[in-house]
Amino acid sequence: MRLFSVGPGSAADGVSHAVTTAPAVVPPHPSAPIPVVGPGIGSSLRVPIGETRIRSFPLILGGAEFGWNTDADTALRILDRYAEFGGNAVHTADSFAAGRSEHIIGRWLDARRNRDDIVLSVRVGGHPDNPGIGPVNLVRAVEASLNRLGVECIDVLYLDGTVDDGSALEDTLATAEWLVETGKVRVLGAFGFSPERLVEARILASAGYPRIEVLDEPYNLLRRVGFEGDLRLVAAAQGLAVTPSHALEHGFLSGRHRSKQSLQGVRGMQLRGNINRRGIKVLRALDIAAEELQVPVAAVAIGWLLAQRTVTAPIVNAFATEQVDELMQGAGVALGRAQLAELTRAAS
Repeated sequence: MRLFSVGPGSAADGVSHAVTTAPAVVPPHPSAPIPVVGPGIGSSLRVPIGETRIRSFPLILGGAEFGWNTDADTALRILDRYAEFGGNAVHTADSFAAGRSEHIIGRWLDARRNRDDIVLSVRVGGHPDNPGIGPVNLVRAVEASLNRLGVECIDVLYLDGTVDDGSALEDTLATAEWLVETGKVRVLGAFGFSPERLVEARILASAGYPRIEVLDEPYNLLRRVGFEGDLRLVAAAQGLAVTPSHALEHGFLSGRHRSKQSLQGVRGMQLRGNINRRGIKVLRALDIAAEELQVPVAAVAIGWLLAQRTVTAPIVNAFATEQVDELMQGAGVALGRAQLAELTRAAS
């Protein structure tokens, strides 16, 4: 397994060195191969989250599967495996498994005593008990998430704009300001915001309201229309850190699902729509790049995302520890121009 420097011009292409007999330890040459396995291998790999002071591993581990397709014990092993490779950013939502995802992540933070080392992001607004991001429900949702997680502060709070409860954005941001001032939230993010709503939020920020710093928008090789266009232009103009969710399109871009006959249940329904001429064409392009770089197909899909301008750190979900190993390799995939062009062409 190769991690963190795979592709043209990467350290993985380096050469071995002669061993010196001198008593002093000779530092490795810059072109030396990076060790491929070991605890904390990616602990020094961090990217800034927009214009905030938060620094994250370039892949954020999502908890969408925890408490739903993944039981608590498996989820804890997944979180451990992610942290073992140096990952430091975990994302969940109050709507994931009706809050069970937050409970599981909270158990992990408490058991490992690593809260100060983890960038914790939470999306609120989708829980049936506190729907929307109006002032009252926003406060209730944040308090409920803090309680389920067993923490005092959320590092990045994503406001779910997909639930329209008729609330004015000005009232939402005024409430968020109180949450920041009281130390319950550090940074604001947005999910499902239109370009127009982001512009409105920036105008309000210029008047003294808290600024939205992070944007989560479903985006991947197959799902490009929603983000590429005005939304990307606004995100770039505002200097937002983009942390796209659905990085593997419900697992389709991992290359594991290529036949409709084997698909069942809710996940099967999500995947079925992509098993068509375009989807198979994309998988073939991913296969070629994966073979050239000797990495998993999922890592190439992640590498394509990280090569897109404005993308800071995709949110990736896993329901098995071996999937974490595959996904983490995406942080080091360096796709060449020809590979990027071929993948983009296949998805057009």
